[in-house]
Amino acid sequence: MSQRPDTPMLDQVQIPADLKRFTDQELKFLADELRKETISAVSETGGHLGAGLGVIELSVALHNVFDAPKDKIIWDVSHQAYPHKILTGRRDRIRTLRQKNGLSGFTKRSESEYDPFGAAHSSTSISAALGFAVAHDLGGNCISGLGDAIAVIGDGAMSAGMAYEAMNHAGHLGKRLIVILNDNEMSIAPPVGALSSYLSQLYAGAPFQDLKAAAKGAISFLPEPFRDGAKRAKDLLKGMAVGGTMFEALGFSYIGPIDGHDLDQLLPVLRTVKERASGPILIHAVTKKGRGFAPAENADDKGHATAQFDLVTGKQDKGKSNAISYTSAFSNALLDLASKDNKICAITAAMPDGTGLKLFSERYPSRCFDVGIAEQHAVTFSAALAAGGMKPFCAIYSTFLQRGYDQVVHDVAIQRLPVRFAIDRAGLVGADGATHAGSFDISFLANLPGFVVMAPSDEAELIHMVQTAAEYSEGPIALRYPRGEGVGVELPKAGDLLEIGKGRVINNGNKVAILSFGTRLKEVLKASELLRPMGFDITVADARFAKPLDHDLIQLLCSEHEVIITVEEGAVGGFGSHVAQHIAEKGFLDRGLKFRSMFLPDVFIDQASQSDMYNVAEMNSEHIVNKVLATLGISKINSKLA
Repeated sequence: MSQRPDTPMLDQVQIPADLKRFTDQELKFLADELRKETISAVSETGGHLGAGLGVIELSVALHNVFDAPKDKIIWDVSHQAYPHKILTGRRDRIRTLRQKNGLSGFTKRSESEYDPFGAAHSSTSISAALGFAVAHDLGGNCISGLGDAIAVIGDGAMSAGMAYEAMNHAGHLGKRLIVILNDNEMSIAPPVGALSSYLSQLYAGAPFQDLKAAAKGAISFLPEPFRDGAKRAKDLLKGMAVGGTMFEALGFSYIGPIDGHDLDQLLPVLRTVKERASGPILIHAVTKKGRGFAPAENADDKGHATAQFDLVTGKQDKGKSNAISYTSAFSNALLDLASKDNKICAITAAMPDGTGLKLFSERYPSRCFDVGIAEQHAVTFSAALAAGGMKPFCAIYSTFLQRGYDQVVHDVAIQRLPVRFAIDRAGLVGADGATHAGSFDISFLANLPGFVVMAPSDEAELIHMVQTAAEYSEGPIALRYPRGEGVGVELPKAGDLLEIGKGRVINNGNKVAILSFGTRLKEVLKASELLRPMGFDITVADARFAKPLDHDLIQLLCSEHEVIITVEEGAVGGFGSHVAQHIAEKGFLDRGLKFRSMFLPDVFIDQASQSDMYNVAEMNSEHIVNKVLATLGISKINSKLA
């Protein structure tokens, strides 16, 4: 456990209204204590550190100036909301972050009235804030009432098309709406694209080498842009702000850039905007991710996501494992193939580290494309690469791929283009909770004509599937794999080419067959060992493919067993549903076969360890044993056997 910091001023804050008692000078001391408390808490729990440290002063300023929860402060992406949680009555639980029955790592409506809108995926805040603003004008109501709507959006999140759709609509409606662009030049990975270059130019030139002096000069003119007829002052402010024209073209008044760590700038700007703004306004605040904690400031990702760490050195306690992670297995296999085939290229949507493509980008920069937080573009871009004769691997988290589903259908599947989808974070993910759980990709991909959907049972199988995907050119193909370490099996030097749509039998038994799709196979094998002393010898098979199904294997299992059970790390409508449909069509159920399917339950499971989450889902070895026994009409085993 880390030593708790001394925080006499922060100790006086129970709710945001308490900040209004402090002088501006006292707020600076409060910000210092809030930074220390945030670092201390995350050192114990792990989590998203750098983003929160970048908005300490902004969090203090917002809660001092505005009146939450009546005023709606929406964080995007809410990685940076830990300081906000500390200031909004949750400090006593802050050391439960991302743990079972603890605080969510993101804003969450059911957790606090100070979280008006849940945000764990990017670029939604401006749309949400505009919705609150319109609801206010239309007389909507909620428990805390409706006041101002403030969207705090990072420069990485601003790269997504949805943010511009919302700004365009907001500018058209002309509603009072406040958008704060938190520009730290660093989302999760270094920002990419024209927007990043544009924002950099706003403060890279000589007038903005000293941000503090420049912004203080602008503050003296701040009231004027909101007064009718004050054209000279408005033009002066626009001139000082260099590049505000782009935002103003979308209908927003623009202020900035200002130093997002200087309360002497933040407080007057926010107070003036609160008092005088009548339409949509964008405040451009420049911040530094990881501010105030040297190990985070010096890290490549600025302390984006950390395990527990030492407060002095910043060294993380990531535990030890003899097994390679699934992400690393994918990365290494793809690198090996790319060294032999110059048509292989890789695409990621702002997640080069998370998807394992960082090494690929370093080794083959001309064949690796980080498109920013733009999954729709990533999918269509990959489709055209495939149409142009390349072999694109589009590496995206399962839940992020949901954002590009229309493009998966129209631009990839209908055109039967050989895009290889590497779907990381499939299944339950642990501390990130329901928002990042890859529950639905089997269901939404396996129903598309011509799509091949694979899932490895271990890290060696994943390597075989990367090889298979690289060689497959008849249409789209996906391989899904979970977060975390593999089983620890010996890895092949090179992948084997798998026969499309063919599974394998792991061991033969009688009476009961379990057909597993994905990495729950290890739990199936544990279950078979628990059943053996009870007199049951179970057939275990690895499906490998959810689509196309191995009809021959399924029919063999049905003809030789009384019970068939499928197991998968996905929601209803996935692998088990496809197997059930085939079995029913072939008439096996009419002959007395008992079929059962184990899949993720029809609920969103809150954050916990992955093992705990699978316990909630009832998909660990004990639950598989109980499913077998219940299907056979036998009482369940004692939980201590698990």
